[in-house]
Amino acid sequence: MRFESLTVENMERDITERNISESIVKTVDTVIISDIHLGSEVARSKALLETLKSYSFRRLILNGDVFDDLNFTRLDTNDKDVLSYIQKLSNSNGECEVVWIIGNHDSASEVLSHFLGVDVYEEFMWEFQGKRYFAIHGHQFDRFVTKNVKITYIANACYLIIQKLDTKKQRVSRWIKRTSKKLIGVSDSTAKSAIKLAKKKGVDYVFCGHTHRPSQKRTSGITYVNSGCWTDSPSSFITIDHESGVQIQEFH
Repeated sequence: MRFESLTVENMERDITERNISESIVKTVDTVIISDIHLGSEVARSKALLETLKSYSFRRLILNGDVFDDLNFTRLDTNDKDVLSYIQKLSNSNGECEVVWIIGNHDSASEVLSHFLGVDVYEEFMWEFQGKRYFAIHGHQFDRFVTKNVKITYIANACYLIIQKLDTKKQRVSRWIKRTSKKLIGVSDSTAKSAIKLAKKKGVDYVFCGHTHRPSQKRTSGITYVNSGCWTDSPSSFITIDHESGVQIQEFH
């Protein structure tokens, strides 16, 4: 198992590779993950579960698109193991706060809330070490998705067919997803809009998913951080702790 870290504060991608034994549990305050897409052929559920178990955290934020869709028959054993672990965390008698922020693939929040036994939010704000943090999935800032609902639905259906026809490693499917997000410029527009909203909210950090591309940007005293996704390799997530602050972590 190999992790890489990126310190957001320095705005530099200074990644340190390290081999970590499975017996070592790293303690942080908060873990943020997004775009798991359980049920999808490209979901890395097994790797995600391994990652979650390697950390001890007080708060877990699921920042949107936990599911690929509401067709639960598509969930495999690894997907169900992830859900069981999340349910276990949510029932930990207050030891871990599980926050689920709705994404554009999640829909029907009342169904999902009942499914996992956790509350579902449109957005979430909290404080840590004197800083204010704000999380929102980010599809709200994607003009293509919000203005082309029917086209997006058809595109998702076609993408599902491609996944089924693709090879086991899903190289074509993953390339299509990366390319499509890049072509419509969703990463830049999401960051710009998220920072604008963060200013209105009066927060220091804003966290998004949706773009499937881990990134960070600091403007006017506000730090924007995107947690990337768990449908590509490397997969990425965010940790927040007392010593290192906000970091983007990668799992290969």
